[in-house]
Amino acid sequence: MKPTDPLDDDFPAVPPIASHEHAQALGRSQVQRTLVITETAFLASTAALMWVINFYLPVGPVLRLFFPIPIALVYLRWGRRAAWMAAIVSALLLSVLMGPPRSLQFLLPHGIMGVIFGGCWAKQQGWGRSILSGAAIGTAGFFFQITLVSILLGENLWIYFNQQVTNFIDWVLVNLNLMLEPTVTLIQVVALLLVFLQSTVYALVVHILAWTLLERLGNPIPDPPPWLRAVLEEPR
Repeated sequence: MKPTDPLDDDFPAVPPIASHEHAQALGRSQVQRTLVITETAFLASTAALMWVINFYLPVGPVLRLFFPIPIALVYLRWGRRAAWMAAIVSALLLSVLMGPPRSLQFLLPHGIMGVIFGGCWAKQQGWGRSILSGAAIGTAGFFFQITLVSILLGENLWIYFNQQVTNFIDWVLVNLNLMLEPTVTLIQVVALLLVFLQSTVYALVVHILAWTLLERLGNPIPDPPPWLRAVLEEPR
């Protein structure tokens, strides 16, 4: 049996103290975690606040253009998980303030669009791909909102939209001196194309605003195509 030193009983082994570098790393990690939570909550509440202001004090389509940008900024600064958290928190805030239907209308398309844009910009993908992705999300969001509002109102709003499209097609045919009657298939195709075109224009304008704004905030997005950049920089 190994003899023990009586001093071992008086002075038991003390666990090593964490190094100064480890303590600093732990402190930085805690600060960064706090910063992520704070910025995510702030930008999520900003997106929700813009939605509320636009609902009660409609200022036209101007404020709608900024809806996806706070969520995309969260992605650029803190990654995908934080961006999804921001989108969900914004929807939850709107659910409390305005009810679940309004929160769902924000989440699809604007919340998801912000996450998609942020992912494309963080990966330095071209504008063409991100705009097409945003247009697809916007088109899906339009039909989702049509379905949701139709259920809430008990009326099929798609019929009213098709009536407007029919009137538009009739106007075009009359101006072209074409004595044709639009078919149901033509009306549906034109309606889908108009929705997709509107979503594409919306995504393009959001890209232009983000390219101008986020660069000043220190989180630039990829540059637009050369021809578009020449048009945007010409007034300068």
